[in-house]
Amino acid sequence: MLEIRIAESGKTVLANFLSDTTENVGGEYRPTEGVRILEFESAPEGSGDKTCEVELWDCSGDFKFESCWPALMKDSSGVVIIFNPDVPSHLKEIETWHSMFISSQGLQDAQCLLIAHHKPGSGVEDGRLPLASHLSRLPLIHSNLEDEPEDVRQAFCRYLGNVVNTMSESREREEMSIIT
Repeated sequence: MLEIRIAESGKTVLANFLSDTTENVGGEYRPTEGVRILEFESAPEGSGDKTCEVELWDCSGDFKFESCWPALMKDSSGVVIIFNPDVPSHLKEIETWHSMFISSQGLQDAQCLLIAHHKPGSGVEDGRLPLASHLSRLPLIHSNLEDEPEDVRQAFCRYLGNVVNTMSESREREEMSIIT
């Protein structure tokens, strides 16, 4: 699963939280250089008490790493795009990321997640964002790790459940095509 972000959106803090890498959600900004891979177990929604292993690739959105992106996208099961809704240019940049990482891979809407990550002290509400029509079909969650950290984790587990279901359905279709 790829997690990409627009510069200074809080992606690494969110990735650390979801993977239980750290409990500290503050600190100074340090951009991701290239990619950082986080491996952890999580219980996708709908799986009962079963867990799955998640490999979350925390990818830099810096265009100086663009030549590496095709390798990062290969065999990805899902894409999470994290942006800061306080920054108007981020809303436009989501379209670029959608085109490069989602459309080009033929991923289904259920395999994608947009996260409007609200930084501490943010004044933006969890309201409707002015997204392009093709982006408004994608699941969108608002994250605020100071006020509602477990809501963010539950939303991510719902997303993981969607990705696992999509992968299972795809595998079943592939197996049926071999049998018939």
